[in-house]
Amino acid sequence: MNKQDLTIFKSFEDICRKTPSAPFLISPSRNQKGMTTFSYQETFDKANKISTIFLDNGYGNNLRVATLLGSTPAHYIVKLALNKIGVSVVPINPDYSPDETAYLLADSGSVLAICAEHYMKQLKTAIAYKDLSVPIVTYDEIETIQTLKSLSDIGAPVQGKTEASLLYTSGTTGRPKGCILSHEYELMCGEVYANIGAPISLSFGKDKILNPLPSYHINAGIVTFFAAMLTGNSLIQPERFSISSWWEDINETEATIFHYLGVIIAVLLSDQSATKASLGKLRVGFGAGVEPALHQEFETRFGIPLIECWGMTEMCRVLYNNEEPRQIHTRAMGRPREDLEVKVVDESDQEVEIGMPGEMVVRHSEKTPRAGAFSGYLNKEKETEEAWKNGWFHTGDTVTMDETGMLYFVDRAKNIIRRAGENIAAAEVENCLFEIEFVSKIACIAVKDDIREEEVMACVVLEDGKKESKEVAEILFNHALEKMAYFKAPGYILFMDDLPVTGTQKVVKHKIFEPEIDPRNLTGVFNFTHLKKRKPND
Repeated sequence: MNKQDLTIFKSFEDICRKTPSAPFLISPSRNQKGMTTFSYQETFDKANKISTIFLDNGYGNNLRVATLLGSTPAHYIVKLALNKIGVSVVPINPDYSPDETAYLLADSGSVLAICAEHYMKQLKTAIAYKDLSVPIVTYDEIETIQTLKSLSDIGAPVQGKTEASLLYTSGTTGRPKGCILSHEYELMCGEVYANIGAPISLSFGKDKILNPLPSYHINAGIVTFFAAMLTGNSLIQPERFSISSWWEDINETEATIFHYLGVIIAVLLSDQSATKASLGKLRVGFGAGVEPALHQEFETRFGIPLIECWGMTEMCRVLYNNEEPRQIHTRAMGRPREDLEVKVVDESDQEVEIGMPGEMVVRHSEKTPRAGAFSGYLNKEKETEEAWKNGWFHTGDTVTMDETGMLYFVDRAKNIIRRAGENIAAAEVENCLFEIEFVSKIACIAVKDDIREEEVMACVVLEDGKKESKEVAEILFNHALEKMAYFKAPGYILFMDDLPVTGTQKVVKHKIFEPEIDPRNLTGVFNFTHLKKRKPND
């Protein structure tokens, strides 16, 4: 098949012919009255039917449709259906606030939103919040969608370069940016995973991959989904990670591979009743962010390897530490490869000496640096070019490289906070809190969290005449909670007399506290972490 003809549905159709009765999409019992399984053929039939409905109603190339379907088979069925006719999918994080959801819908130009029934009220609230005119339909009522006027290139061929998804990712300067991902890109994500090699080594039709991460993220929604599809295997996806049913899910679904974040490993180890016998058919874990001490403890206790990796939405190729002997006492995350060049640079884009920390920059090759990368940020050509400064993609991650080429994770971009797998732009939280009239200066920083890796702390300088108090802190916290997803709100708030700044009045965050100080323990800190909870669906 010609590269430009490489499309998602054609690839799916090809696999379906080879293994029609094999299980493809699996939901553990806790999501339903019993375990739900869709075979390849059942998935094909449902997706094909939905795509015909959309095509008959004027949907096609150059359109985007938002989805709020949770981590369910419906999410993937709709994606396959829309991608077949050239429509791009814009997944919505169910934890988004009305303001955030409205921004995503408006920025993406989505012409329709598809949701699960229990998200209908939430979606209507978001649309009303900004007085948008985006129609809504539930998954069970897709047949009732309204016919569009000719807004798309109906009948235009779907190609490898056709946009398949628009995923929003937190940047360092405020609102999330829409990453444009093509059919070719998403399939390549799956191919990279499928070809990692031992000890992951996917066998055609013999593996079941359990991924508890959300479908609106690239990890589960694209990388794992297409790796499973291209190898005739199964994707097992619970709606959310839950320790109470984790081992049941593992055994009921006969999972062979599971995905993790560091927080998941910490929680699993806290379950003292779990033993090697609890693993069922599991043979390997694949993820990132596990603490080195916990890494060793997990492998010793359960007897299976955890393969650490690095990846991001903008780059389909990943790094992975799968070579024996693996350096599980470190934050090793792999070496550059033939298809992914890596170097470590300083602020002037000059390579640093071996062993010295710097920013990791990546590319495919000097001749084709952007091969296997995202298509760009939606309506943000300047930001796209800045990210590719000097022909290398700037990841924002601080790493070191040893003499063997092994890369070790040190820190992420100073303006990004990583909480339980979610990237939070400090600037976005700061901009939100600046809406409060009595806030004079603010800096949001990452502080350590024993379970969730990092937590958001807001260091706030009040306007003259405004006194510090618990009530004032509550105003700030509640404002953030109303305007943003719960996980972005500051878990800690500390009022300060002033913040260190440069000559241009830019806050110097690394000078706020001495390195040996844990800001969580300072006198005057208000702790709101216990109030950061997911809102139940009405």
